[in-house]
Amino acid sequence: MTAPETTVVAVDEVEDLAVEGLRWLTGAAREAVGGGLAWTTRPSDDTLDPMLYSGTAGIVPVLLEAWRHFGDDAYADTALRAARSLADSVDGTDDDSLYFGRTGIALALRAVHDQLGDPAAGAAADRALARVRSRFDGTRWGVLFELMGGNAGIGLGALVAGDAELAVLALEPYLRTAEQTPAGVQWAHRPGIDARLHHISHGTLGIVLSLARVGRATGREDLVELALAGAADVVARAEAGPEGFLVPHSTPQFLPEAIEPISYGWCHGPAGDAQVFRLLRDVTADPVWPALADRCWHTVTHSGLPQRLRPGFWDNNGRCCGSAGVLALACDRLVEQQDPYDFANVLVTDLVARAVRDTDGARWSNFEHRATPSDLEPCTGWAMGNAGIVRELLRFVRLSRGGDPRYAFTWPDQPPVRT
Repeated sequence: MTAPETTVVAVDEVEDLAVEGLRWLTGAAREAVGGGLAWTTRPSDDTLDPMLYSGTAGIVPVLLEAWRHFGDDAYADTALRAARSLADSVDGTDDDSLYFGRTGIALALRAVHDQLGDPAAGAAADRALARVRSRFDGTRWGVLFELMGGNAGIGLGALVAGDAELAVLALEPYLRTAEQTPAGVQWAHRPGIDARLHHISHGTLGIVLSLARVGRATGREDLVELALAGAADVVARAEAGPEGFLVPHSTPQFLPEAIEPISYGWCHGPAGDAQVFRLLRDVTADPVWPALADRCWHTVTHSGLPQRLRPGFWDNNGRCCGSAGVLALACDRLVEQQDPYDFANVLVTDLVARAVRDTDGARWSNFEHRATPSDLEPCTGWAMGNAGIVRELLRFVRLSRGGDPRYAFTWPDQPPVRT
């Protein structure tokens, strides 16, 4: 792939910002038992957080990314120390899920084992997955029944961590719990609610992604067919005309007093929908899926983000529901479709402008217009904090220099780029 001739922000400046972000992040680590390192969600918090979503497990991938990017063994050493604390957390964690519990911890430990050759991390990953398996009730693991907190994420994480049997065990219950709709199928993301969520993080498309990936990997065509039925339901709900793709958060609206019906990021919007369609493209080779991904991107780039157009619109810099998550898709498109760098540059320029920098390093504060003060305390982890943002900035730097488009750690629900 050809590197761009110009960028809005100098690539060296972006890389320097990433280094500052890593410095703040490593400075926020806490000493743990046995020489380990761990993080809290925010520096002011007292409780250590092992989660992939907001804590130590989600910080390990950016440490591996930095180690590969810079060739600095200090980042690898920090990842090894983080793995020690994660290994110690396996038995004391109450949740089994991918983003909030033991499966995500296992995934981070497996990455440390595979990339840094740490046998203790590999053994701890095996122990974590065995514990997950032992807690299955035959249908589910807990209240949530979707990608982030339920079966879909556990199945996807188990597959990536090397346990295909557990992956199938986790996903088979979707075959008997699917609800027929006029266009396909859907699922309740938790018991006792009327609303049905549609997108990747807590809704149908997250289940679709897991069914499709696990089904293809294990030769289970019934899981793939169910995935396609789930995708069909969501596609039938699309708004924004033939060029765009925009589906409401849920039907009927879940928690209308707190959640806006339309979003544009990874979690509940077209930036995440496009990742599912990229995977379905790879699974089926049907041209309908890349066309839908293009429609998602059209909607994202015409939405007005990353500008804060009104209170509550685009107040987040992070990977889950902010600019870093959109940048991940922008960079995927740079590689696969040779998109111009225009919109990626807009996102990076905005992230550079919003960084808080001082002698401790760099970090990002998200904004909540309903809170006082509205500038929220910076977070450390993947979802809302430095780990998720810095990881995308490093990849953008490599792409801008014509380098390797792949991540050191491939996130389970972001399909690898086709080069």
